[in-house]
Amino acid sequence: MIDLKLKDLRYLVALADLRHFGRAAEACHVSQPTLSAQLKKLEAGLGVQLVERGNRRVALTAAGQHIVARARTMLEAGDDIVEIARSFGDPLAGRLRLALLPTIGPYLLPRVTRRLRKALPRLELMLYEYQTAPLLERLRAGEIDAGILALPVDLDGLEARALYDEPFMLLAPTGHRLAHGGSVRTSDLAGETVLLLDDGHCLRDQALDVCSRVGMHEKQDFRATSLETLRQMVASGVGVTLLPELATRGAYGAARGTVARAFAQPSPVRTIGVVWRKSSARRAAIEAVADLFGAHALA
Repeated sequence: MIDLKLKDLRYLVALADLRHFGRAAEACHVSQPTLSAQLKKLEAGLGVQLVERGNRRVALTAAGQHIVARARTMLEAGDDIVEIARSFGDPLAGRLRLALLPTIGPYLLPRVTRRLRKALPRLELMLYEYQTAPLLERLRAGEIDAGILALPVDLDGLEARALYDEPFMLLAPTGHRLAHGGSVRTSDLAGETVLLLDDGHCLRDQALDVCSRVGMHEKQDFRATSLETLRQMVASGVGVTLLPELATRGAYGAARGTVARAFAQPSPVRTIGVVWRKSSARRAAIEAVADLFGAHALA
C-alpha cells in the first residue's frame, strides 16, 4: 500500500493551480527538481499518470483532476487538525479564515482591523470576499471558518449570530429633489428610478423589497457589480440608490456629486451576522472576533 504524504499532495495541488513547475516549487518552498521528483514518485506509487508534461504547458490528466479534487479536501482536513490542536492550546491563536460580503468588507474592516490586532494579537486573520451563495458553499466545504453576511440565510449545518442592524441610506445626486432637507420618508421615493446591484448580491434583494413597497422603478438597462459603481452612476445623475450606512461614512460620505440622507424611523435596515459550522473547533476565536465586530461596527 502506498504511503501517501500530505507534502506530495500539496505539491500536486500547487502545480494544478499554477500550471508551472518552477512557480509551484517556489510556492511550496522547494527546488523544482525536488518537486518534480516527488510528483514522479507519487505517480509511480499510484500507478497512474497525473501530469502531462509538455515543453510549454503543464496539464492534469483525467486521473490527476480527480485526485487533485480529493487532495484539496485532504489538505484542508490536515490543516484543520493543526488548527484543532492549536485551539486547545490557545483558542485565540492561530489562523482564522474569515469571508465577508463585498458590500460589507470594504466598509467594515477599516473600522475594526486595528482593534482586532490589538485585542487578539495571536490570531492570524485570513480574509476573503464572496457573495452569499459561494460564501456558504465554501463554509460548508471547510474552506473558510466563518462568514460575515446579511441574515437570514439557510443554516443547514451552520450556526449564526446577529451582530448589528445596519440602516439603509438614500444616495441621491446633488441637486436632486431629495438631496436636501431632513430625514427621508420611504413614501418620498415613489416614482423614482433606482439603481441596483446585479443578480447574486443579497443587497439587491433587500433594496428591491424596499422599492416594491413604495413604487420605485428599477433602471432596467443597468445593474452594477459594486457599490462604488452605483455611487458613480448616482453622481452622474442617472438615478438614486440605497446604500448601507457604513458605505456612506468617512471618505465615502464625501463622494463628489452625491448626497446621503437618512430615512425617518422606522428606517429600512439589514441585519449583519456571523455564521460558522456547528462542528467548528474555532468557535472561541469566532465569538471573540464577532464581539469586536458587533461592538465597533456602527460606533
